Amino acid sequence: MTAIGWLQIILYCAIIVALTKPLGWYLTRVFNGERTFLSPVLRPIEAGIYWFSGVDEKREQHWLTYTVAMLLFHVGGFLIIYGVMRLQAVLPFNPAGQGAVAEDLSFNTAISFITNTNWQNYGGESTLSYLVQMLGLTHQNFLSAATGIALAVALIRGFSRASTRTVGNFWVDVTRTTLYVLLPICVVYTLFLVSQGIPQTLGDYVEATTLEGAKQTIAVGPVASQVAIKMLGTNGGGFFNANASHPFENPTALSNFVQMLSIFTLGAALTNVFGRMVGNQRQGWAILAVMGVLFGAGVAVTYWAEAGGTSTLHALGLTGGNMEGKEVRFGIVASSLFAVITTAASCGAVNAMHDSFTALGGMIPLINMQLGEIIVGGVGAGLYGMLLFVVLAIFVAGLMVGRTPEYVGKKIEAREVKMAMLAILVLPLMYLGWTAVGVVYPSAVASMANAGPHGFTEVLYAFTSATGNNGSAFAGLTGNTLFYNLTLASAMFVGRFFMIIPAMAIAGSLAAKKSIPPSAGTFPTTGGLFVGLVVGVILIIGGLTFFPALALGPIVEHLAMNAGQIF
Repeated sequence: MTAIGWLQIILYCAIIVALTKPLGWYLTRVFNGERTFLSPVLRPIEAGIYWFSGVDEKREQHWLTYTVAMLLFHVGGFLIIYGVMRLQAVLPFNPAGQGAVAEDLSFNTAISFITNTNWQNYGGESTLSYLVQMLGLTHQNFLSAATGIALAVALIRGFSRASTRTVGNFWVDVTRTTLYVLLPICVVYTLFLVSQGIPQTLGDYVEATTLEGAKQTIAVGPVASQVAIKMLGTNGGGFFNANASHPFENPTALSNFVQMLSIFTLGAALTNVFGRMVGNQRQGWAILAVMGVLFGAGVAVTYWAEAGGTSTLHALGLTGGNMEGKEVRFGIVASSLFAVITTAASCGAVNAMHDSFTALGGMIPLINMQLGEIIVGGVGAGLYGMLLFVVLAIFVAGLMVGRTPEYVGKKIEAREVKMAMLAILVLPLMYLGWTAVGVVYPSAVASMANAGPHGFTEVLYAFTSATGNNGSAFAGLTGNTLFYNLTLASAMFVGRFFMIIPAMAIAGSLAAKKSIPPSAGTFPTTGGLFVGLVVGVILIIGGLTFFPALALGPIVEHLAMNAGQIF
C-alpha cells in the first residue's frame, strides 16, 4: 500500500461527499414537482408524455397500485428485450450479421436487464447487434434505474407523510427521473466518454492488419451512450465482454475515475433526499455515515490484500502485490477501489477479474453483495435496502429500552418489522439455496473451472451477484447453460421484486400513520450511537447468515494458501 494509493481513495470519497448535498437538493425539487433550471426546456416534453399516455400527474396512487404499475411496466420491458433478441437476425443495425439469441439465454438476459442486474452469459460484441444493444439493453438501463429511484422516493414519502393513503404516482416518478435526472447527465457524460476515446458509431466493425500481417476485426458500435447509463444507473452491463477493462469502454485513468464517481453519485445523493424530505438533513447524513463506515472497511481490506499479494507470488520473488487479472493502466489501488465500489453499489461493471483477486480480496466484493448491496447500493435500491436495516436497528433499540421504537416521527410496529425481515431473509434463501444445488447438480458442477474452495466461491458468487442484482461475475464459471440461465434468472427476479414488495408495503403502512413529535425517551437517530447500532445490526445479521458459506470458500482458501496449497 502506498500514500498515493490512499490519496486516490480519500479524494474519491471527498468528491462523493461534496456532490451529495447539491445533487440531493436538485433531486428533491424534481421529485416534489418544483421548478428546476431544466424546466423551461423539459416541462413541455413532460406534459406531452402525460397527455399522450393518459396519465394524470396530480393523481397519486396507493402503495399497492404503485407496485402493480411497476410490475406491469417491467412485463413490457421483458417482452421488448426478449423479442428483439429472438428476432435479431431479421432486424436492422446488425452489421456483424448476428443470429437469433437462444431461448434460454434471451430469457436470462431479459430478466437480467429489467431487474437492473445486467448479468451477462454472453459476449456483447460477439452476440448482440447494435439495435439490441440500444433498443433492448441501453433503453432498459434507463428504465430499470429510474424504477429503483422511484421506489426509493416512494418509501421516503412513507416516512415523511402522515395520515395519507398514497405514496406518489409511479408513472410520474419514472418520467421525471428519466427526463430530469438520467438523460441530461448521460448526454454530457457520453460526450465526455467520447472525448476519452470511447466509440459512438453505427458504422461497421473495423478490419485492421496487424504488424504480423494478419487480419483482425475490431468491434465498435454505440458504446459511449451505453457505458454512461450503465455506470450512472448502476446497471453494469458491458457493450464488450471484458466490460470496463476493455479499452473501448474505459480507455484512460480519468475515464476510470469518473466512472467510479458516477456509480456512487446518485445513490449517495438519495440519502440527502431522505433527510430533506423528512425535514432533517442530519438523518440523511447519518445513513450516509453507516454506508461510509462499511465502505471504508471494505476498501481497506481489499487494498491491503491485493497490495500484499500471496505467498506463492512471494516465493517467485514478486513482492509488488497481486497484479494477476488487473489492467496495468489502472494498477492495484484503482482495481481494488473499483471492485469494492461496483459491488457496494449494484453496478456489476468490472475493470479487473475478481476471480484473480486474492482469497480475502475477493471475499469483500462477495460480502458487499451478500449484505444486500446497501453500501450506497444501486440507484434507489441501496437506500430502500438500508432503510430496511434501519427499521430493524430501531426495533432492537426499542427492545433495549422497553418502549415502542420510533424513527423520524413514525412508530415502528410489528407490521413494519415483519415486512423488513421478509425482504431481508429472501436474499440468503436465493444465495445459499441455489448454491447448495449448484455444487452437487452434475451439469452445474461441470461448469466450474476450479476445484476446491475456489470453485465453490465461483458458484456462491454467481448466485449472490444475481440475487443482489449486481451482475458482476467471479469468472471461471461457464454460465451460458440451461441450468444457470434458468436458475440465475429466478434468483434475479426474486432478489429484485420480492424485496421491493415488502418495502412498498412498509411505505404504505408508514404513510398512513400520524407523525409523533420527539420526546425525552426518543432514541436519537442522527449521532454516532445510531450509526454504530445500524452497522452492528448489519454485520451481525450478515455474520450469522453468511459466515459458514464464506468459511467454505474464501476463508479456507486463504488458510490453504498460507499452507502452500493453491486452487
